[in-house]
Amino acid sequence: MKNIFSKLIMFFIVIGITIGVFLSIMIIADEFSAIELSSQNDEVQIVSESGDFSEKLEDNNNKNMISGNDEIQGEESNVNSSFENFDKVISGKTEQEEEQIDINKYFYNQLEEPSKIIYDAFMKNEKNMRSGTYRIEFGDKFTNILKEENGQEKLGDYYQSAIEAYMFDNPGIFYLSADKMFMNIETTTIGSKVTYNTYIDNGQKNNYLLDEYSSEKQVENALNQIEKVKQEILQNKTGDTYTDIKMVHDYLVDNIVYDTSLSKENIYNIYGALINKECVCEGYARAFKYILDDMNIPCILVVGEAKNSEGKTENHAWNYVQINNEWKAIDTTWDDPIIVGGGKADSDLKYKYFLKSGDEFNKDHFPNGQFTEGGKLFIYPEI
Repeated sequence: MKNIFSKLIMFFIVIGITIGVFLSIMIIADEFSAIELSSQNDEVQIVSESGDFSEKLEDNNNKNMISGNDEIQGEESNVNSSFENFDKVISGKTEQEEEQIDINKYFYNQLEEPSKIIYDAFMKNEKNMRSGTYRIEFGDKFTNILKEENGQEKLGDYYQSAIEAYMFDNPGIFYLSADKMFMNIETTTIGSKVTYNTYIDNGQKNNYLLDEYSSEKQVENALNQIEKVKQEILQNKTGDTYTDIKMVHDYLVDNIVYDTSLSKENIYNIYGALINKECVCEGYARAFKYILDDMNIPCILVVGEAKNSEGKTENHAWNYVQINNEWKAIDTTWDDPIIVGGGKADSDLKYKYFLKSGDEFNKDHFPNGQFTEGGKLFIYPEI
C-alpha cells in the first residue's frame, strides 16, 4: 500500500514539473512573438533659408516631428544621440589646412559635440548632398541621448544648432533648403532592449534643394558659374590684407544692385550676388565672406537689427572681418545705398561702413547671435 501511494506521489510530481516547463516555454514564446519592430520615422524639420530675411529669424523656429507610432506636428526640435569626443582640429592636416579650418569654422567651434558630429557629416557629404536626396547615416551614434529624458527634444536642439552653424560658416552651400531636411529616428524594441537608428534625408519631399534647383546637374552648373566669377575676382588679389578686403568690398558695391522686390530667385545667397548681380543684404554679406574665405582672411556673417536712414529698425545682415589681429565691421549693403534719381554713391557714402570699430558701427547696428527663437546663442567677436 505504501509503495502504491509513493508511486502516485511521484507520478503527480512528474506531471506538475512537465506542466510547469510547458507553461514556461509558452510564456517565452509569447514574449518573443510580441517583439515590436517600429520604424518611427521621427522626422525633425529644420529652419528655412528661403523667404524675406526680415521674417526668417522668426520663421526659422518652425519644425515638425513625428514621434512614436503617431504623427505629431508642432513646434519641436531635432534629434540627438550618443556621441564620442572629436578633436577640434582634424588630425593629418597641414598647418595651413588647420588654420583654414579655424578661420572658416567660427560657429562650428562654438558647438557641443553632438552638433559637431552632425555638422561634420554635412561637411563630409557636401558633394553627395548636391543630389538633394542623399541619405546621411548616423546609425546608433545618438542612442545615449535618445535614452535620456526629453532625448528627442535635446537631439533636435543639437541638430538645429548644427544646421545654423553650417549655413553661417559655409556661404557656398547656397542650394540646400533646410526646411526640406529631416532627422529621422527608427526605434527597434526587442523585449526590454531599445535601440535607435538615425539618419537625415528629404522625408516626404522630392528633394532638399532650394526651389530654384531641381537636380544635381543644375546645382553643378550654378557652382561652376560662381567659381568662374570668384576666380576672376581673385586674380586681383595682392596679398595685402587691407587692399584685398577693399577690393572685394568695392567689387560687390560696384556690381550688385539691391533688390527691393523681395520676390526674385536667389536674392538671399551668393548666386544672386555674384551671377544675377541682384540681392538683398544677406546676399551681399554671404558673397563677401565667400570670397574672403578663399583669401584666408577671417570673416564671419553677422545678423541682427539695424536702424536705417529713416530711423526705422529692420532685420539686417553684415560682416565682421579680422585685420591686424582686430575684428572690424563692414556693411557692403549700406555702402551701396539706393540713390534717388539714380547714380552711384560718393566715397563718403561708399566707405561709411567700411572697417569700423564697435563704438561707431554699433550706433545703428545691433547684432543678435540667437538665430532662432529659443535656439543656441552664438557669440560674435568684439569689435
